[in-house]
Amino acid sequence: MCPPMGDTSRHKKQNKKNRRLIFYLVCGVLFMFGFCYMLVPLYRLVCRQQGINGQAVRSASAVDPAMRVDTSRVIHVTFTTTLHGGLEFKFMPLERTVDIHPGERKLIYFFAENQTGRELTVQAIPSITPVDAARFLKKTECFCFTQQYFFKNERADMPVYFFVEPDIPNNIREITLSYTLFDASGFEKKGQQFRKGRISL
Repeated sequence: MCPPMGDTSRHKKQNKKNRRLIFYLVCGVLFMFGFCYMLVPLYRLVCRQQGINGQAVRSASAVDPAMRVDTSRVIHVTFTTTLHGGLEFKFMPLERTVDIHPGERKLIYFFAENQTGRELTVQAIPSITPVDAARFLKKTECFCFTQQYFFKNERADMPVYFFVEPDIPNNIREITLSYTLFDASGFEKKGQQFRKGRISL
């Protein structure tokens, strides 16, 4: 027995609405997936450029040679390190703390030793506290700018050349610069990326 003509028409219209709804849902899921995928790198880029959320501003460009040094003030900078996911590395600053005048340039080194028993590529991610100080501490040279390739049991002293801008607020007298070292195996970047500085013997 054939269904009434009206029921068939309604059934076709309902199927068409269902297909349209499924199409919109699939498009929405794909859009959200793509948005979420891009959100983290975009967030990190903005933080790095603006010096917010504890992300240090990368300043590989030329530094103003006429930048004044404010000898009337001293900023106490502390360096700390952590290893992500139980990474078998020895990683520490060769100087735990330094005192620096705003506008003064400082060079320090971090020591790293590959204790994994294999060759490995690592990446250091910096963070700064207090958050308000992040946009005033700028690095002109840093091992964190690039990935670092280590041979088995290799050791290296890796440089950080930085300064604190003279217009840092007067209420900021202490800064902590922290680095977390990650295993970057499988995420190696193309091009020149390894600048470990001087090699320890």
